[in-house]
This record gives sequence, structure tokens and C-alpha cells, in this order.
Amino acid sequence: MPEPVIRLEKVGKRYRIGKERYHSLREDLTHLFRKKKKETIWALKDISFEVKRGEVLGIIGPNGAGKTTLLKLLAGITLPTEGKISIKGRVASLIEIGAGIHPELSGRENISLYGSIMGLKKREIDKKFDEIVDFAGIEKFLDTPVKYYSSGMQMRLGFSVAAHIQPDILLVDEVLAVGDIAFQKKCLGKMDGVAKSGRTVLFVSHNMGAISRLCGSVYLLDQGHIMLNGDAASIVNAYYRMNTAFNGVFRESRVVPEGRIGFLKWSLDSPLTGDPYKCYTREQCTFRFKLLARRIVKEANFGIIIWSDDGSLIWSMRSLDNGGQYISINEGLYEVRFSILSLPLKSGSYQIYVTANDREEGTLDEWYAQPKLVVSPKDESGLPRQFQGILNISGKFEISSL
Repeated sequence: MPEPVIRLEKVGKRYRIGKERYHSLREDLTHLFRKKKKETIWALKDISFEVKRGEVLGIIGPNGAGKTTLLKLLAGITLPTEGKISIKGRVASLIEIGAGIHPELSGRENISLYGSIMGLKKREIDKKFDEIVDFAGIEKFLDTPVKYYSSGMQMRLGFSVAAHIQPDILLVDEVLAVGDIAFQKKCLGKMDGVAKSGRTVLFVSHNMGAISRLCGSVYLLDQGHIMLNGDAASIVNAYYRMNTAFNGVFRESRVVPEGRIGFLKWSLDSPLTGDPYKCYTREQCTFRFKLLARRIVKEANFGIIIWSDDGSLIWSMRSLDNGGQYISINEGLYEVRFSILSLPLKSGSYQIYVTANDREEGTLDEWYAQPKLVVSPKDESGLPRQFQGILNISGKFEISSL
């Protein structure tokens, strides 16, 4: 039986709320005598679990659940406030864009530096060098300082180095979301290969399809605590139900904080059903999202994903697709629309996920829209449910004698 390579025992991480600042001697003396209490928050509390060698573990949960904090503890970027963490083996991580990358050094120099930090000898780095460069797609900019790279290029370089130096444990955060669709597929394929080679992977993501495909087991975090753990399919479904319970009650009054942008609600243009959340299969429909911008965004782009209830990614679209351009938006209310000429889904309920992004900052808002999309058939096919599948695609049948 594989041995545990990661073990956490009652781990907690506490942060102080507010900004540190310099005080005068008078203020320091006043605080000393008043003993003003400093407000703190537990990003993680009482976290205990084991990860065995060769296991692919998914970490999911809403924003602020503690997912990235957990990976930072495992990567040694920060230390736990309480509890114990034991790790066996070499750890490579991709937690933040540019993490482990020196901006003043070139791509070539960073590959050598990162490999050396991870304990590789020069001949080992040289052996992997061409493969790293080819995977990252930065050959043209190999001798350019990384500070001139886009966020996507930095992410590609960081992931490529981390995945190719053959770590015993690979930690990957949702930073992959800044990459394009083609590179995300390459990353997921590489992580799959790392896992199949017997190495351990911890994967934090909002991509439930990727979580379902790659991970054998999943932990669901919320407010710094482990809420559930188990096989990927059951935990992903539980997460969808949790989002329904939380988001459904404030669907019409979702709060957008000062200086942020966010989606308030959604509806569906469905002329045949007349229902704002229901349409017929193979019907033309438009998804409408009300967006509140409380700041200026110079290079915005938007995305939509439809997930099935088992976490499979059914369809995605970006405003950048088909020659789309980055969009400049001012403060105010907007309506974001995605249209499908013929929705090819069979009957059932589907989760809509929508994102607002900035070219440099990445994701500005993301929402598992509630209520879910409901698709109904115009006519029953007569097939048993288990043979109906997901897609309703027109076909043609012929028979002739030979």
C-alpha cells in the first residue's frame, strides 16, 4: 500500500486583519496601556488529512475558503500558526503568477535558477531544457527578461518548469485560468502524465470538469474548514448543491463591493417557453447577465461555461473567441450576452458558470449562476433514459441492398 507523503495534523493559519503602519512613541504608549485587541481571522482551522504517494487530490470551494492558503503552507511559502505538516519528497508549486520566477532574469536564466533551487544538477537541467522551452512556447523570448513577459507567458514558463523537473509532489492552483484554452488542455494533460508516473498532485481549481477527470478524491473547503471529502463525483455534486443553497437566496441582490465588478443576476431569452431559466432542446437562446462595474476596466473579457450535474464541461465561450477584442468598460450597469443558435442539450438541469476577467489582473468575478438552467425536450424520443446521452444532434439514417 502506498505510503503517505503529505500529512497534516490539526493545522491552522491565522492572519491579522488590517494594514500594518508605523506609530509614534505616544501612540505606542497609548496602545500599551489600553491594550487594544488586534482583530484576527483564521484562514484555516483544524485541518487534518493524509495524501498517499501517487494520489491526485482535488481541493475545491468558494473564494475565501482557504484553498490557496493551504497550498502555500504545503509549499513552505508561509508557516502554520498551529498544528504540524509533514512532507516526504521534493515539492514543486505553481501557486501565483511568477512565483519562483525572477523578473530581471531571462527565461533561460530562470529555468537554470529554478532547477538549481529544486536541487537538480546542471546536466539534469540541460536534459530537460528543450522540453521545458517547447512546452512553454517561449523560444522566441528565451533571452528576454521575464519582467517583459505577459502574465500568460509567465504562467506558461512557471508551469512548464515546475512540471518538467520531475517533482515528487506537484502543487497547482487556479493560476492556470489565465492561460488560453489550448494551453490549459496541455497543462491538464501534463498533470495527468505526472500522476500516472506515480507522483503526487494537489490541484486547486474551479474547473469541475478538470477536477472530475484528474482527481481520485476531493476535499471541499469552506471558511477555513474541511466540509466534505470523498470521491470526485460525489463531492463535485455536493459543491453544486452548496452553491445552489448559498447563491440562490441572493440571486436578485448579489452585493458588489466598492471598487469591484460583479454579476448581479441572469436570465434566458427563450421565446418558446417564456421561462427566464428554461428552454427547449435545439432552441435558439441568449444568456443575459446583469453586470455592475464599480471601477474602470480597460481590457475586460468575459467567459461562460455550461457544466453537467456530474461535473463534465459541456460548452464554453469567451468574448475573445472568433476575433473578439478586449473591451473597455466604465463604472455603471451593463448587460453581458452569450447566444447559442441551437442548444443541442438533452433534457435535464445544467450549471451555468460565468466570469469577468481583466487582461493583466486575471479573474475579477466568477459566479455559479442560480437558479440552474433547465432544458426540456419538445418531443419525447422514446429512448430509455440511459440511452439518451447529453447532446441532441440531428442525424440521418439510410439502408440499401448491396
